Amino acid sequence: MKIAVSTYSFGKYAESLGWDEIIRLTKEYGAEGIDVSEPAGTFEERIATAELVASICAKYGMGLGCYCTSGDFINGSGGDLDAEVEKICREVDVAKTYGFSTMRHDCAYAPPKGEKTRRSFDSCLDRIAEGARRVTRYAASKGIVTCTENHGFFSQDSSRVEKIINAVDDDNFGALVDIGNFMCADEEPKKAVSIMAQYARHVHVKDFYYKDGMSDDPGEGWFRTRCRDYIKGAILGHGVVPVRQCLGLLKKAGYDGWLTLEYEGMEDNLKGVRISVANLKAALERI
Repeated sequence: MKIAVSTYSFGKYAESLGWDEIIRLTKEYGAEGIDVSEPAGTFEERIATAELVASICAKYGMGLGCYCTSGDFINGSGGDLDAEVEKICREVDVAKTYGFSTMRHDCAYAPPKGEKTRRSFDSCLDRIAEGARRVTRYAASKGIVTCTENHGFFSQDSSRVEKIINAVDDDNFGALVDIGNFMCADEEPKKAVSIMAQYARHVHVKDFYYKDGMSDDPGEGWFRTRCRDYIKGAILGHGVVPVRQCLGLLKKAGYDGWLTLEYEGMEDNLKGVRISVANLKAALERI
């Protein structure tokens, strides 16, 4: 397994330092590649950014892990499924320009808007699967694997992500397993990873602090899970996510791809990324 860093992890520094310095620092900290989260701008501007980043990665000998973009086959593009599929397929073109061979898109964030009675996840599954299937078939024609992440509350549990993958039923589509994000849906990371490891096409690694929902509100920096417990981003190894155990489960399942750090803590981003990469390397060496 190889270590990458999501450029998202650099927070405010991503803009102030610029692409060249961010990628240089990522290599200096000991990572071998990067993930990119969909940058702002028009399609043409994102293509230009992709060409720039590809040239910088080539200069520093950095690999490309996964291009991450949004997506919502339920409410996206005003509820027009065809338009949402087309929008995500354009991001496949952006990913291709970077040189990524893997792209993550989200699938859904909530039941249909305007419903008097909230609809269940299962009632939305066929529509989600149709959208993801159409995107991955286009991506396959470009040599790109697609995956969806346990992300966005509505499709965050391991059971729901597994249902999406099996409903899509395409070898070009799998899971981006984020070992920390399961906590947002109040799921124990090691249990969720043991279920999802077999579907992993890419992995995000992050850590969280945790406080019970009956505790006093800890204030700024914390957010609430689906069951209203409190979590906050942490330097990898400082929180409660059993990182080494989750990596061991991935290894046992035969995963040998990228491990991409996503740092979301309140500490200075450069410090947080540097320490987190060092801790991730140490954990990987011990499994």
